[in-house]
Amino acid sequence: MRNRLSLVPLTLSLLAAVSQAQAQYQLPPAPLQAVVDAPRAPGVGLSPRRDLATMVDSPALPGIAEVAQPELKLAGLRINPRTYSPSRFSFGSGLALLDIGTGKRMAVSGLPQTLRLAASAWSPDQRHLAFTHVALAEKEGAASEVQLWLLDVGTRRARRLGTHALSHLSGTGFSWMPDSKTLLVQLRPAALGKAPVATGIPSGPSLQDSQKSVGVRQLRTYQDLLKNEADAQLFEHYATSQIALVALDGKARMVGAPDLFLSVSAAPGGRHLLTNAMQRPFSYVVPASAFGRRTEVRDLGGKVVHLVADKPLEEGLPPGNDAVSAGVRSVSWRVDAPATLVWAEAQDGGDPAKAAEVRDIVYTQAAPFTGKPAPLAKLGMRYYDVSWGRGDVALLTEAWYKTRAVKTWRVQPDRAGAPQELLFDYSMEDRYQQPGEPVTMPDGAGRPRLLIGAGDTILLSGEGASDAGDRPFVDRFSLATKAKERLFQSSGTYYENVVALLDADATRLLTTRESPKERPNYYVRDLKRDGASQLTALTSFAHPTPQLKDVQKEQIRYKRADGVDLTATLMLPPNYEPKRDGPLPLLMWAYPQEFKSASAASQTTGSPHRFNAVSYWGPAAMLAMGYAVLDNPSMPIVGAGEAEPNDSYLPQLVANAEAAVDEVVRRGVAERHRIAIGGHSYGAFMTGNLLAHTRLFKAGIARSGAYNRTLTPFGFQSEDRQFWKAKDVYQTMSPFYNAEKIKDAILFIHGEQDNNSGTFPMQSERMFQAVKGLGGTARLVMLPNESHGYRARESIMHMLYETNVWLDKYVKNAKP
Repeated sequence: MRNRLSLVPLTLSLLAAVSQAQAQYQLPPAPLQAVVDAPRAPGVGLSPRRDLATMVDSPALPGIAEVAQPELKLAGLRINPRTYSPSRFSFGSGLALLDIGTGKRMAVSGLPQTLRLAASAWSPDQRHLAFTHVALAEKEGAASEVQLWLLDVGTRRARRLGTHALSHLSGTGFSWMPDSKTLLVQLRPAALGKAPVATGIPSGPSLQDSQKSVGVRQLRTYQDLLKNEADAQLFEHYATSQIALVALDGKARMVGAPDLFLSVSAAPGGRHLLTNAMQRPFSYVVPASAFGRRTEVRDLGGKVVHLVADKPLEEGLPPGNDAVSAGVRSVSWRVDAPATLVWAEAQDGGDPAKAAEVRDIVYTQAAPFTGKPAPLAKLGMRYYDVSWGRGDVALLTEAWYKTRAVKTWRVQPDRAGAPQELLFDYSMEDRYQQPGEPVTMPDGAGRPRLLIGAGDTILLSGEGASDAGDRPFVDRFSLATKAKERLFQSSGTYYENVVALLDADATRLLTTRESPKERPNYYVRDLKRDGASQLTALTSFAHPTPQLKDVQKEQIRYKRADGVDLTATLMLPPNYEPKRDGPLPLLMWAYPQEFKSASAASQTTGSPHRFNAVSYWGPAAMLAMGYAVLDNPSMPIVGAGEAEPNDSYLPQLVANAEAAVDEVVRRGVAERHRIAIGGHSYGAFMTGNLLAHTRLFKAGIARSGAYNRTLTPFGFQSEDRQFWKAKDVYQTMSPFYNAEKIKDAILFIHGEQDNNSGTFPMQSERMFQAVKGLGGTARLVMLPNESHGYRARESIMHMLYETNVWLDKYVKNAKP
């Protein structure tokens, strides 16, 4: 008897084909296109003597053809196999010099015809500027490679330096030696040969083992990991580089043999090199940053003169955000000594759960590295950073994320056993009390050194957060008396940010100055002058979106039901007046943040005097389509005392959203039935939750999010508890577990090649399928060749097209 074929699978297949048909890129309306194509300001890089600066032009967004270039995804890295370098970076399309004294822009000759400037660095003596140019072959037989170029500052003429191609997977691939006559470079080895080609025929299964003796480890969910031995061999090929010293005439002297170098740096004295090289075995569960490595000191011939550390593969850390590696870590050079190593070692095995009075000890060891390491500081928290000044002044910072505590100590590197002196003790989330960052300037070797004035004073520069908003400042701080003297603070109706100090006594500052209708431009502020004469303009960048120049922006404050103060930036279209024109459809765009105290959560963020920038990336672009925008409304999640913030994530999130909606409705700029919520990454996670647990919003825009927290079981954001220790928290917080409650329209957008830890593209795919299968209203847009952030002009245009259509359909004309 003949079996009859069922028609059901065929019917379902046809339906699936219709619903998943490949679409063409679409353009949004002209006003949104204009926002995408608005000119971008050049980047500025100050010279060591502070009298010149580079001006690097920012090109238009790349096309999808460039974004879709070949790319390898190996060991957590994205590699361009044609150039032996990172595949995703921002590059400059033009280079000029700016005279700080006159504001004159000076052209540079000899540049590549199609410049793709990836990185640049001034020589310590300021006579030259080195930069890398990513040359992409435009015809058959031509080479794609990263080239090293040199600009003679005196003649303003550029030329390629040597003929060797660079090869590096992290950093810039080059740096200046202290003598300003040589560059330390990572090159593609001459004898490297062609990359191995996988046969496609496996030699056996891929195997992984665990070791009970290692104990509990947190393994974050990483992307782009090695999958098999063929991947490992391919990674080894592209990770191999040759260290070389390249003179100003282009001649290269090889330093030792090729290896899997992650980084190389020269000692300030110029006679030693510090190298970090990966070593097998590799891993299938962690990225290259956790692979075993050898940290060594070499001479300029490449000979190893001292083994600093030989660290094995580390597949995960102990639980907790304050967990670190056991043994030697954070190795660097002391910048104010010829050749002295500095590193930290955990005294608790790197496990924050272990009781320990001393968590970290910071050590130093000077050349020839045969003596016993000397303790520089004993810390009750984790070593964070150090700023070097001279033999009796260095500022060392420690931090502990669990309590948000930060301390900065004065230490005396040349005095063994000298006591640590506490300078600052504050909370990293208390913006109002942060003292600012120590100001440094390059020394003769090009290394950043503290500016130490008469009477042992230093300079501090900070954001100046206050109830009135951010007001950047420069202070003089006495190490002896702990007294502060305010030298400058942004005031009035302008927001003025300190970019750099132009002299050692902080009388001349390089700043950027902006107002709601004036984009940031560079100025020299001379504090020795009076009034308006203090300011001299260096640039005059035009408004990038003049059609939106009259956008209205206000920094608003309101309260959550429990009394926590909240802030947001309310933006309204030009010429709009609430009483005359009535409420508008509104897009709210946010990103939750965890706090340990309600007082810190209540602090004002941002400034009412900042430029009304209308970018394609945030929500402000929708102003061009007649929407009101509430940008960055506070979404604090507070866990005071012993409580963890996420234990009450949902009620606090809902209370934040309710307060924001109530405020915009009270002001008459929005009405309850025409408000949308959106966000990117953790903001998308927030969007899914707010649609699942409230009916405050008619629609949601969720970009590149994660929705099922059981797929990130070893923590996410600041949550450091494992899923198995907080199952209820993980499940309650996951919108995926509440997909049946989503009754309003939600648009999911995700890059198909997202490499951000936790936000696998599968997260959006599964969440969409859940909402769709449960009868909800949803749309899924997967952007080809895009990662966690989107780069191609076509992708950005299509993102705005989808957003505009979605909001028009479900929000703009929604009925009560």
